Amino acid sequence: MTGATTHDTFRTAIVPAAGLGTRFLPTTKAVPKELLPVVDTPGIELVATEAAEAGAARMVIVTSPGKEAVVNYFQHQPELEDNLERKGKNDLLAKVRRGPDLLDVEVAIQKEPLGLGHAVAQAEPNLTEEDKAVAVLLPDDLVLPSGVLSRMAQVRARFGGSVLCAFDIPKEHISPYGVFDVSDTDDADVKRVHGMVEKPAPEDAPSTYAAAGRYLLDRAIFDALRRIEPGSGGELQLTDAVALLIKEDHPVHIVVHRGGRHDLGNPGGFLRAAVDFALHDPEYGPSLRAWLTERIEKTDS
Repeated sequence: MTGATTHDTFRTAIVPAAGLGTRFLPTTKAVPKELLPVVDTPGIELVATEAAEAGAARMVIVTSPGKEAVVNYFQHQPELEDNLERKGKNDLLAKVRRGPDLLDVEVAIQKEPLGLGHAVAQAEPNLTEEDKAVAVLLPDDLVLPSGVLSRMAQVRARFGGSVLCAFDIPKEHISPYGVFDVSDTDDADVKRVHGMVEKPAPEDAPSTYAAAGRYLLDRAIFDALRRIEPGSGGELQLTDAVALLIKEDHPVHIVVHRGGRHDLGNPGGFLRAAVDFALHDPEYGPSLRAWLTERIEKTDS
């Protein structure tokens, strides 16, 4: 399969977005956390853009009852668009149309919060026979720069099976993560996975490669999700299904991403992402950089 294009590898991205956003209360009483803006763009649009750039033609958003606004965001708003067009506000019009024009968006409902694996499983009825693999992107994780999903598709085209994204984390900081047990391939940034350990002590970690929120999963993942047992709290964990596939000799690899990431799942991480993106914005960056410099100097003094 070497040389297969991304479109041969996957066409559907699944984005689990059913969480209640409790760390952002009280805001998330009314606004889903996935729609909170990183500067002026909701996090879920950034993730959708990443999926579209990697070749996805459609996105299945797994959401919970009452969070219809997340899916509605990707629908065209003719009245608003006509109003902006009449007023000649073409830059704003382009921003408003950007999300809906990215890819086709469908919805799957997770009625109960029963784990990431359970959320992914809810998207199976949305798939067709063409979906030999699916991408799963966690909207709380921004992986920078974008492009790792395209690299993962290349690795699947070569090795088959499933491909996950990983970061190389200093061993003393490895404990909060799921850590891969790996062996080398002929590519320094591609490893074969033999197992995974959740949140190990540093001395027990099988490597320094920690899981990130990007998965390119063979269709076999859905059969594995039906066969695993619920864990703590009755939840079905996606990593348990991946572990079952590994046990059954399904090829699983990681791509070690050498870029950065932001965690949008908590206010502190969200603020760092907003500042990072704003500093790179030509409109807001220069004045923000000057203000931050002055503000930090005042704090230090």
